[in-house]
Amino acid sequence: MKMEFSKQLQATETAIPGVVVYDLPVHGDNRGWFKENWQREKMLALGLPDFTPVQNNISFNEKAGTTRGIHAEPWDKYVSVATGRIFGAWVDLREGPSFGAVFSTELDPSQAIFIPRGVGNAFQTLEDNTAYSYLVNDHWSADAQGQYTFLNLADETADIPWPIPLRDAELSDKDKLHPRLAGVAPMPAKKTLVLGADGQLGKALRKEYDGDTTVEFAGRAEFDLASAASYRDRNWKNYSTIINAAAYTAVDEAQSPQGRSAAWAVNVAAVAQLANVASTHGLTLVHISSDYVFDGSHAEHPEDEPFTPLGVYGQTKAAGDAVVSVVPRHYIVRTSWVIGDGNNFVRTMASLAKRGIKPTVVSDQIGRLSFTADIAAGIRHLLDSQAPFGTYNLSNEGEPQSWADIAADIFELAGSTRNAVTGVSTAEYFKDKAASPRPLNSALDLAKIRAVGFRPSPAADALRGYLNV
Repeated sequence: MKMEFSKQLQATETAIPGVVVYDLPVHGDNRGWFKENWQREKMLALGLPDFTPVQNNISFNEKAGTTRGIHAEPWDKYVSVATGRIFGAWVDLREGPSFGAVFSTELDPSQAIFIPRGVGNAFQTLEDNTAYSYLVNDHWSADAQGQYTFLNLADETADIPWPIPLRDAELSDKDKLHPRLAGVAPMPAKKTLVLGADGQLGKALRKEYDGDTTVEFAGRAEFDLASAASYRDRNWKNYSTIINAAAYTAVDEAQSPQGRSAAWAVNVAAVAQLANVASTHGLTLVHISSDYVFDGSHAEHPEDEPFTPLGVYGQTKAAGDAVVSVVPRHYIVRTSWVIGDGNNFVRTMASLAKRGIKPTVVSDQIGRLSFTADIAAGIRHLLDSQAPFGTYNLSNEGEPQSWADIAADIFELAGSTRNAVTGVSTAEYFKDKAASPRPLNSALDLAKIRAVGFRPSPAADALRGYLNV
């Protein structure tokens, strides 16, 4: 079979999700041939995941008919032929609906294939002195072999059309003993780790991912952000994503010496550790930001507005955002006025209304409520849809309101009257009180997250649902 020269670089999807065949441009003359076997920029432009290979291996096979596999490794692979020809067969051995799907083809030096973690691969050489190379995104170790998943080369369900019958091929004794498909335990998917799982947003994420065994939840008892062991002792190779729902949120206490120290420890130092883990292991890091990174001088804050925090809490959140922004795979989800399962403004106002207490509420701070159910759904949408990495504003929709306006809505929904709420300026409300400065405008521009297909529910509807009215 003569190799084709000067093909265009192109990608072809296969029957197995994530397995992609690449035609490589090969240039030849009377001296031989040359090809770009791996070119990151061009491959990424074609849609190849940026899988950050760390090891390059070469398999040399002296005789035609040498057959290896079917092995599913716990890492991604990019395989290409250096010389000769191979018949390749791939079987999806991952948990999920495509388990058992099969794809096979012949490859020569003008082609390559990307094989995701958990997809079993096997190769049969079709010419003597055939060599193929593969890039992998984890270092091989003897311990890693315990994470392999295997399938018998002669499995009747896969029914792979080997060009050289297996009875005439060169096989290892181990490959002959691998189980049939019915006896294969599928390779489990990598996990998502939710930190701060006992907080308001953490509880909403528990509900959002209820029943999903690939999501693991960790409160302070399971993952202590202040402990180096939490980051060191976990096997991060088993994870794909970290959702950091943990934060120091005591805005006023952050102004005190002890609070300042605690805020920087949780919102910056711990975030830096998570960013290091995510960058080192190629994980996606989801981090929750705040309207407090701004001074409130804009009518609606866009994602790329420069940081202008007024108080210590806002300063630590801005610093955390800056740290996360350098992680290659990150989502910074910026929210405002968060309402979830716990003590919060809505529950306080509803309680006052039922007890007939008439509160004084700030009327010159403007923004939108962000209900944790919508934040959790938005985070899941970003991850599931594989939206472009970056920063996304996420609050509920609707006209921005003041805290006093929202309080009046709550009183009305609770069966009281709107005029039971008295508005007051921020300066008057906090006069002679130790308090952090607040942004007077916290409304976030939601155009970017709408553009990737997520529309939060209107704040008014979410408020009624929250109050069960």
